[in-house]
Amino acid sequence: MAANQCEGAHNEDGKGLSIQDVMPRGVMGPVSDGPVPENLKLVGIDFYHRYEEDIRLLAGMGFKVFRMSIAWSRIFPRGDEEEPNEKGLAFYDRVFDTCLKYGIEPMVTLSHYETPLYLAQHYDGWRDRRLIGFFERYCRTVFDRYREKVKYWMTFNEINALWHFPLMGAGIWTPKERLTESDRYQAAHHEFVASALATRLLHEMIPHAKMGCMVLGALSYPMTPRPEDMIAMMEADRRVTFFADVQTRGYYPSYIRREWEKKGIVVEMEPGDEEILKHTVDYVSFSYYMSKCTAADCSQYDRGAGNLTSGVKNPYLQESEWGWQIDPSGLRYTLNYFYDRYQKPLFIAENGLGARDELISDGKGGLTVEDDYRIAYLRDHLLEVEKALDEGVDVMGYASWGCIDVVSASTAQMKKRYGFVYVDRNEDGSGSLARYPKKSYGWYRDVIATNGAALHI
Repeated sequence: MAANQCEGAHNEDGKGLSIQDVMPRGVMGPVSDGPVPENLKLVGIDFYHRYEEDIRLLAGMGFKVFRMSIAWSRIFPRGDEEEPNEKGLAFYDRVFDTCLKYGIEPMVTLSHYETPLYLAQHYDGWRDRRLIGFFERYCRTVFDRYREKVKYWMTFNEINALWHFPLMGAGIWTPKERLTESDRYQAAHHEFVASALATRLLHEMIPHAKMGCMVLGALSYPMTPRPEDMIAMMEADRRVTFFADVQTRGYYPSYIRREWEKKGIVVEMEPGDEEILKHTVDYVSFSYYMSKCTAADCSQYDRGAGNLTSGVKNPYLQESEWGWQIDPSGLRYTLNYFYDRYQKPLFIAENGLGARDELISDGKGGLTVEDDYRIAYLRDHLLEVEKALDEGVDVMGYASWGCIDVVSASTAQMKKRYGFVYVDRNEDGSGSLARYPKKSYGWYRDVIATNGAALHI
């Protein structure tokens, strides 16, 4: 779960505003200069005050890992302070202690779409090289504080999202229509250097800990076997793999340097940057919700909806209520593709089905959701993970999105639900915030308890 989608308490205990606090409609906009009352993320699902109950619910399913994020602006309210906010640090101490009490390893994303608002407005986010130093200070602070509590870290969530959504992905306040390709690549370079510095720092401070990168894993199929469509697929996939290539290999691939040369793109680098990039991540994590198709001429085909990016509709796939095409085999393909390319352990950081859930009586005096559609989605995807494992792919773990209903990142809605646990909160902000395990809760508990054998029942 991302802090901005679940925690709430946007202005409690010294927390500063993040970019999410002024994005009441998610990436769809518009943004404002201050927190907007109708922004559901200002309360989220109140994880800040209910984390013990929520972690206990995860433990009830047998969770072994809880993928979550730290809100940077809860530790450094503006982002550029010299000293951290102790109350923010203490909050995550309590969260991690609760996880460990239940035998759950926290897996922590350092920056999950929530750049401190001050850094966005006063520095234009990651376009400014000074953010590297601010991020390094933040990393040093949390590594030192949680060195005995957190073994698994990630730097930037879906780092490739900055290409299409520069405010959410890189805290860039300048409207995206005014950004050049050079601007985007420059911001990416700053994040790459920051990621490498964080990785080096982690290895120095906590030698037994592991650092991962995280990309939005939406690979493409060619719409036809025509050679030009195959080349279009290769080019589309490079928009994904470029961001993992640099962080796993430690250098810029030749195809990107050649693109810069052809287009006159200038990326300013300081002496030592290329040496810093050699500090590569220990594992590759990614989100997977769908595949997409592409073609040399996409205009002749219907476009599909998607998780921040979209492509041409695949006529052989069904869609979710939000138009996201459902492709379990694509997860197996993605696992094999990434493992063949990087030969590093893989972690599936996000995978799930967003749907409108109906809360009904469970026949025992309580409430539940009969979400057989979610069970079918997850079963089909996990069976494909099993096939990838059998093919020799090193899959170190799997985390469904989201384990408990949270506010949607793309649209800031509550009605698009992913969790095994229903949260009583509505689009207008009403609701008791009570938690109700869905049918999928018991099903997933059995999957974990049987180490996947229940998938075949």
